[in-house]
Amino acid sequence: MSYLKTLAKETVIYGGSSILARALQYVLLTPYLTRKLINLDYGRHAIYYALAAVLIILFTFRFETAFFRFGHKKDQIEKSFSTASIFLLTLSLGYTILLWINAESVAGWFTLEADARYVRWFALIIAADALAALPFARLRLENRPIKFAVIKTTSMLVNIVGVIFLLEIWPALSMFPNIRAAYDPSAILDYVFLANLIASVATLLLLSSYFLKTHWSFDYGLWKKMLGYSWPLLVVGLAGTINLVFDSFFLSWFLPGTEEENIAQTGVYKACMRIAILMNLISQAYNYAAEPFFFKQLAAADAKEKYARTAQAFAWVGCFAILTIALHLDIIKYLIDESKWGMLHLVPLMLLAYLFLGMYYNFAVWYKVSDRTRYGAIIACFGAILTLLGLRFLIPVYGPLGAVITTLVVFFVLASLTYAWGKRFYPIPYKLSRMSHYLLSAIGLYFLSIALEKVGPPAFILGGFRIILLVAYVWVWIRLENAGPNLRLAWANFKSNLPNKR
Repeated sequence: MSYLKTLAKETVIYGGSSILARALQYVLLTPYLTRKLINLDYGRHAIYYALAAVLIILFTFRFETAFFRFGHKKDQIEKSFSTASIFLLTLSLGYTILLWINAESVAGWFTLEADARYVRWFALIIAADALAALPFARLRLENRPIKFAVIKTTSMLVNIVGVIFLLEIWPALSMFPNIRAAYDPSAILDYVFLANLIASVATLLLLSSYFLKTHWSFDYGLWKKMLGYSWPLLVVGLAGTINLVFDSFFLSWFLPGTEEENIAQTGVYKACMRIAILMNLISQAYNYAAEPFFFKQLAAADAKEKYARTAQAFAWVGCFAILTIALHLDIIKYLIDESKWGMLHLVPLMLLAYLFLGMYYNFAVWYKVSDRTRYGAIIACFGAILTLLGLRFLIPVYGPLGAVITTLVVFFVLASLTYAWGKRFYPIPYKLSRMSHYLLSAIGLYFLSIALEKVGPPAFILGGFRIILLVAYVWVWIRLENAGPNLRLAWANFKSNLPNKR
């Protein structure tokens, strides 16, 4: 069980730093921005961050994963890092110039041509983030989670402080009338994006030591191998991004209102879905630690057994997380402004969708470690086609519900296909029956809570009942898995084996 302890430790630190940073954003920025930005501007905010999710895949070309594959040996790490960095620098420069020149056309496609400046903001933001991707990957590969966590958290803090300064402190600088006069109250969204750019550049500067100490060289043969490995993952990444963020675009295009009304509705939808993204953050945190872990375990005799047990552990944690969030939605909803509560009823379905996405991450290990990434590309492309068809035909009929149904079905199909194909090429003994029981019992407890809520008991009774349900869920499964001794041992080992601060 030591590998589970190691993976849990690295998930907490690598992914925990991301969750901590995002948690700060939830606690501070999400309530603030949903109240500060009108629905139209919040819709723009959501759409351009969705566009950023697509751009970061193109800018990085998934070379951070190729770096894990070809740089995991000590004698190859320097050459792999240098070759990949030169490629990403060239790629980022080219993409940035293209976006800058064609900003009006890109903005007109996604929102309004008058929003071209937002495209230019994100061209710079994504270029900085893309260049930072390889140093972050190197920190993970070199097992330096503390530095990784510190830089990730610092980046988010810079972003938060930047937003508060630009939107609150700057317009209040009455003792500096000339500086205050330069403030434009109509450019609030520009200031939000400027804060992000400042944070991205600051992050790149914090990671600059890797670039400064690198012995620069470009190995063409290695680059071809990395490119051959990564281009299917690029397809996977783009297809996966379609599954995750294209609902924002299709809602703004195919809802029945005017263009501005649709963008405003998209803002309400994405504000509610930010609650569901809490589940996705858990999946992302796990994936941060799991990806290098999977490669490190590749040569182990019991590698497949380890992959199976880590998937089972994730399934239990994920089911507990969605049950916790769904039961307390009436409290968590205050993270966003009341004007954006209109689609909260969709959150439980999206939580379930993100759980299946996390299982897809687990099941996808087979094509990564067996160098069959082209199969992952095929599966992801199939999912992307389903997403595009579902969004195109369900949103005009069912509105935002159509977007959520599409996402749920697609993530379930992706997980199922990846599992089924993996059984053929790289069979891993997943305990699907037990993982299904985790999910079904969580769903049953959720509907039990809904049934009691319809009776109309006092709030304190309903709240207490929900806590009892959560405790019962944890206690029953710990007993059934006989996990108590292992959990206590894992916690003791975790405290005594935290990585050195470097």
